[in-house]
Amino acid sequence: MSSELRLKKLRGSGGFIMATVNDDQQRKGNLGGPDLFLAPVGRLDSEKISKYYCNTCEREYEGSPKIEYENPNEIVAENLVLLEKGQYMCTTCGSILAEYRNFSKPDETASVGAAIPVTNTNVAAPPAQSVQLQEQPKTSSVKTFSSITGLGVYDTEARKVGVVKEMGIQPDQSSIVLVVTRNDGTDVTIKWDDIRKIGEIVLLGSLLAENNLKCIKCNYTNSQGSKFCESCGNKLK
Repeated sequence: MSSELRLKKLRGSGGFIMATVNDDQQRKGNLGGPDLFLAPVGRLDSEKISKYYCNTCEREYEGSPKIEYENPNEIVAENLVLLEKGQYMCTTCGSILAEYRNFSKPDETASVGAAIPVTNTNVAAPPAQSVQLQEQPKTSSVKTFSSITGLGVYDTEARKVGVVKEMGIQPDQSSIVLVVTRNDGTDVTIKWDDIRKIGEIVLLGSLLAENNLKCIKCNYTNSQGSKFCESCGNKLK
């Protein structure tokens, strides 16, 4: 692996940073498109960050944003441990620029098993593919929880199509969804029924919808064959 450092722009859901990264970090942040993403890279040394941009402030700042992290060492699935979770935050307004999760397999020779069932939560998650959920305050239309943010999302053809931005439930409390940031930087909502497995990665049960199934009114991605949005009822094209 080359140790040569290059100045790169790494995007997050709430802004971006400019940082010098090595080849391995650049590889992690490359999801197949022209842009690099911060979530798969994880925590960078603040000294390597020269500037950042906050979408909330609509302003660029010199130096590094605030980086907060913790090391829960939490078992989230069979042979999968959440070592560290953290977030990059604007030093002025406190908005989150990006979140990340770092996982480890205690047995590198074994595969990742089923996710650990939910305990002590009011969310009715499917029993076979449950994850530990912790409610967080959020102002978006989707009530969100944190546990798998930053995981890579793959479709049925083993193509990496994006990363998990957030997990939550629809405003009507009817279904669990994932909000996925695709390779082109746009967000798409994935229904829980369209997820085959959650472990070290998120595996979808079908190809990621890129057609007219995404509602232009609420951005919800509907099931194949839908003529009206399953979330807001808007007529699909």
